Amino acid sequence: MPNILICDDEKDIVSALEIYLSSDGYQIYKAYNGEEALEMMKRYSIDLVLLDVMMPKMDGIQTITEIRKTSNVPVIFLTAKSEDTDMILGLNIGADDYITKPFNPVEVLARVKSNLRRYLTLGSQSKKDVYSMGGIELNPKAKEVTLDGDALSLTPTEFKILELLMEHPGEVISPKEIYTIVWQDDSFGTDNIVAVHVRHLREKIEIDPANPRHLKVVWGQGYKMEA
Repeated sequence: MPNILICDDEKDIVSALEIYLSSDGYQIYKAYNGEEALEMMKRYSIDLVLLDVMMPKMDGIQTITEIRKTSNVPVIFLTAKSEDTDMILGLNIGADDYITKPFNPVEVLARVKSNLRRYLTLGSQSKKDVYSMGGIELNPKAKEVTLDGDALSLTPTEFKILELLMEHPGEVISPKEIYTIVWQDDSFGTDNIVAVHVRHLREKIEIDPANPRHLKVVWGQGYKMEA
């Protein structure tokens, strides 16, 4: 049974999310600010975090920065429509997805399931033991990526995007195709989410992200990996 941590300073929201998710069989842990969330992650084995952006003591941006120092667990931001800038910043520093308030219970469950599936079964259906391109090596079973022999720390979403692109070298894959395959969800209006993750991935695997050797953009069409 996956363990989900819900962190939001509004107790009504936490209670509502707990009802949605516990009824689907998830074990729920609750926190009401970033400091409490970090303490819960030290005490329990958490498989996914639902994290509010605006909170007292330590907000969502500060919290995910601390989480990413030690964990690649999926993090889904809870945002209001007026917090688009914070949402983009959160994706830039390691969030995997976001859900906009007010919540649709069906969407919450779908996003949680898709992110957990990617995190808990990452690489289980890969066709090769290792994918290599230039100095980049990706091991699906070990969930490891190295650049010129040095280990890289990727989030589950970044790993899955890179794996998808390296499975199809030289092939252009559109943002909608990437989202549908990686998130296993409807791709409507998701181009910006993919672009943020690709940009963040490029910063990790490219020596000069502004002039990438491997992860290329084909304007108006999508992304591809080249040797």
